Formats: sequence, C-alpha cells, structure tokens
Amino acid sequence: MWNRIYTLIYKEILAVWRDKKSRMVLIVPPLVQLFVFAFAATLDVKNVPIGILNRDSGEQAFELVQRFHGSPMFNEIVYLDSVEAITPFIENRDGIMVLSIDEQFSRNLDSGKPADIQLIFDGRRSNTAQIVSNYSSNIVQQFDTDFAAKAGLPQQNTRLIVRNWFNPNLIYYWYNVPCLSGILTMLVALIVTTLSVARERELGTFDQLLVSPLQPFEILIGKSIPAVIIGMLEGSIIIGVGVFVFGIPFTGSLLLLYLAMFVFVCSIVGIGLFISTLCQTQQQAMLGSFVFMSPSVLLSGFATPIENMPTWLQPVTFLIPLRYYLVIAKGIFLKAMPMDIVLSNVWPMVIIAILTLTGGAWFFRRGLD
Repeated sequence: MWNRIYTLIYKEILAVWRDKKSRMVLIVPPLVQLFVFAFAATLDVKNVPIGILNRDSGEQAFELVQRFHGSPMFNEIVYLDSVEAITPFIENRDGIMVLSIDEQFSRNLDSGKPADIQLIFDGRRSNTAQIVSNYSSNIVQQFDTDFAAKAGLPQQNTRLIVRNWFNPNLIYYWYNVPCLSGILTMLVALIVTTLSVARERELGTFDQLLVSPLQPFEILIGKSIPAVIIGMLEGSIIIGVGVFVFGIPFTGSLLLLYLAMFVFVCSIVGIGLFISTLCQTQQQAMLGSFVFMSPSVLLSGFATPIENMPTWLQPVTFLIPLRYYLVIAKGIFLKAMPMDIVLSNVWPMVIIAILTLTGGAWFFRRGLD
C-alpha cells in the first residue's frame, strides 16, 4: 500500500515540476507578491505632499514652516498664494493637508498672546489624514515647547517618551513578511491541491487513476501529501527571504513555527480537496482558489484588526485558519512567543484541519462514485 502511495506522491511532484506553467505559478507569482507586498503594500505614510499658506513674514512663522520643510514625511511642499487657493489644492488631490498661518502669528507669540494656526485635511483619505494629523500635531507641539523654553515661559514638568516593543523603529515589513509567509503558503497549497485533481480530469487521466490498483483513500493521501510538502517548502523559502534578505529578527522557536505551519497547511489542503470536487478544469480550480483566498485574507486580521470589524462578522473569523497562523508567525518572529500561547493558537487549527480534511475526503469520495 505504502509503495503505491509513494509512487503517486512521486508522480504528483514530478507532474508539477515538469509542467512549465505549474512551475511558473508556484514559484514566480509568490516571490513577486512577497516583494510587492513587502515594499508597496504598506500602511506607512511617507512622501506626502502638503500645501502651506504663510501670510506672516515674522521669525516664528518662518521657523514653524522650516520644521515642516525639514520633516522626512513631507517630500513636496507647495506654497499657496491666497486663501482661495486652498480649496482647489485639496479638491484636486494635490496634497493631503494645508497649513495656514495668519498675519498675526509671530506678533501674538512675541507678545505672549495665544497664536492660532489652521490645519486643513483631505477627509477622503481618512487613514492617511489621521496619521498626518498626528504627525503635524507633534511638530507643532514641539515648536510650542521649544518656543516656551526660549521665551522663559512656564512648561509642564512631565514628558511623554514613547517606546515601541518588538518593532522599535516601526518597520512595516517586519510585520508584513511574517504574515506573507502564511498568505502565500496558503495560496500555493490551495492551488497545488485543486490543480492536481483538475489536471487529471482535464487531461483525461482521472478515469485511468480510478481503475488502477490504488484505493480511493490512497488516491486521497497521494494527492494531499505533495500539496503539504510544496506548501511548507514555499513557506520555508519566504521565511528564509524574510530573515536573510529583509533582515527580520527571528527570536522564537523554528520547530514551533513549522509545527504550526504543518497544521495550517493540512487545514488548507482539506479545503482544496473540497474545491477540487467542484472543478472540471484547471481554470475553474484557479478561480475557486481565489474565491476562497480573498475573504480569508480580509477576515484574517492581516489588513485590518479583527476588533475593528462588525461584531456580527467577528465570529466568522474563528473559522479562518489564517487568523491563527498570523498570530503565531508574528509572535515567533518578533517576540519569541512561548509554547503555551503558540499551542493555544494551534489547537483551533487542528480542529479546522480535521474537519476540512474529513469533509474534503468525503466530497472527494463522492466525486469518485
């Protein structure tokens, strides 16, 4: 029996490797997506264009403008001529923010009076506007503190110092790449599983497989194990790229990470078997895989925190294996997540894996009848 299963596994891996299209699908797109997501799909706000309307020729207004000019966040600063220029500047998306300084700003500061400035944001880009707002407020607050110290005005005795744990410099791909090790592993394992059966049907060799000495459960095992092997190999490549190319610190247990990855891939293979029973061609298998992929990624907490989702939708995320793997991958990479916390996220994936493999096997056997 095991010799027959081994032969089928070898045949499946060989079929994937010899098929040029399959090699391209499994190797090139995941690596391209890894680098695109790591560098381009970032929530960091950089190189932001802003407008400045400075109607004050005094020293204090000039110094405040120079602080915005020297900030690395703002790569392009447009100096506006009048108040009327603010509206088209924002409406045409020429910039996310306008800093407006009136004529009395420096005079009021020098005379000890309250001095106001106006920050106008483009609310259509709410996330970026909020981040730029906080950053601009910090610049203005620091300017106010320095001016008070220079002028001998009373200051507060407390000072807030922010320290970020696990990712001190808030490097976004330190968060992104560990997540991509799960997302792209899921993509590859799902595609390999669904294409395996669909390819047999499309080439007309599936009936030959049924009349071979292989039993249905042996066919099932022979179709599943190559997907697990290739999926974990893909995950290993991404982890290696993250550590050796991106320089992301790996602080936890590699054994625990591979244990979680194995359970995670098994749960995905079960879903792939279910999809494969519904598909007759490789094109249908690809479409079915992406139909599952999109909601899985969105509900996993990768792009948006699960806590920000509607309360009625949050229970659905407990059915997504990727949700648990992302917690483990980020935790093991960045903060040496202890075994008990890792296992608390592994056992839900074990249950999902048992259910999906059992369900996928049942649908697969029904498809053989």
